[in-house]
Amino acid sequence: MEKKISVALFGFGCVGQGLYDVLNHSEVLQANIRGIGVKDRTKKRSVDQSLISYETKDILDRKDVDVIVEMITDTEEAYKIASTAMRNGMHVVSASKKMLATYFDELYRIQVETGKALIYEGSAGGSIPIIRTLEEYYDNELLSSLRGILNGTTNYILTRMELENKDYGVVLKDAQDSGFAELDPWMDVAGYDTLFKSILLNVHAFGVVLKPDDVLNLGIQNISFSDIRYAKEKGLRIKLIGSAAKSGDKFRVYVMPRFVKQDDELYKVLYEYNAIEVEGAYSCKQTFVGKGAGSHPTGSAVLSDVSALTYDYKYGYRKLKKLEKNNAGKNPGSRVLDNDFAIKVYIRFTDKSELKDIEIRNVVEEYKSPEVNFIIAEVGFKSLSTLKGNKESKLFVCAVE
Repeated sequence: MEKKISVALFGFGCVGQGLYDVLNHSEVLQANIRGIGVKDRTKKRSVDQSLISYETKDILDRKDVDVIVEMITDTEEAYKIASTAMRNGMHVVSASKKMLATYFDELYRIQVETGKALIYEGSAGGSIPIIRTLEEYYDNELLSSLRGILNGTTNYILTRMELENKDYGVVLKDAQDSGFAELDPWMDVAGYDTLFKSILLNVHAFGVVLKPDDVLNLGIQNISFSDIRYAKEKGLRIKLIGSAAKSGDKFRVYVMPRFVKQDDELYKVLYEYNAIEVEGAYSCKQTFVGKGAGSHPTGSAVLSDVSALTYDYKYGYRKLKKLEKNNAGKNPGSRVLDNDFAIKVYIRFTDKSELKDIEIRNVVEEYKSPEVNFIIAEVGFKSLSTLKGNKESKLFVCAVE
């Protein structure tokens, strides 16, 4: 049954301000704003100043707040807010995917101990309600794989490079100027944003809790128009994809650019849109599409979470609990990761010495010219880990279907 709840916000950027307006003026959602936690004392804000607090403790110690909505970028501070709020008897809504992925195990234990809800639809998939779908629709489904375009910024860049015949640097600058990319885009373009989201989706799809350091993520930061041109000549598109698939009793989980064929549903997903494909034993493949970049898609997901709490909603974590029960009360985590397999990839390089740390098992195709050099080869997946987060490497690696 719907009830009226009292809410406090941490973070008052575009999403926070939009959420404040909706909560204050909604005739459907029953919620009162009790406080807004911010850091910058010099910034003027067009809200009742009595709501503004510069000290985290002042809000977390209040007894008249039911729900904390946390939307800040500081990972450690976000964890402190979320964990303290639950221990103080408050439910939490969060959109901080890095914090959630980094501290998921700890946050799950606190939920169990306190009985309080932590909901985070806005942390993965933009406007796509994928976490609740995995929780409710697929809770008893034997899923075999989940993959998706989870970062609107990189998909926007890749789309414009292809459709406008422009190089990476030009499109990235345009994306930054138009608000589709951060001034420091590393988390997006190096695949970390997709990594954090993939980890959260993996929890609800398969029940496995992974740490960001254990999962390979390669990005598009080294892409050039020559890679786009090669894909176009072959009738393919390049997409940055987070994927998780069962392999026997283990899972293959990673983030990597991939050549996508025209008959693939992800081929059609352009600009800032996200898409997630779920494949099950009984439901076959289903694809969910929605906007993934911008304040409004995230804001709509956060609003949905706040609304769900008026009905006392919380995640059931059925697959996670079942997996822990089968493993003597512990989550198997990275022990169920399969990293010992061969993967077919396209690698563009300047000099072959750049490939020295990659275990090349079988070269399928090789091309050399004054402008571009690349190979298509089967390589040892584990050896690609040397490229994770490597800002010095100039290699562009792309999975081949």
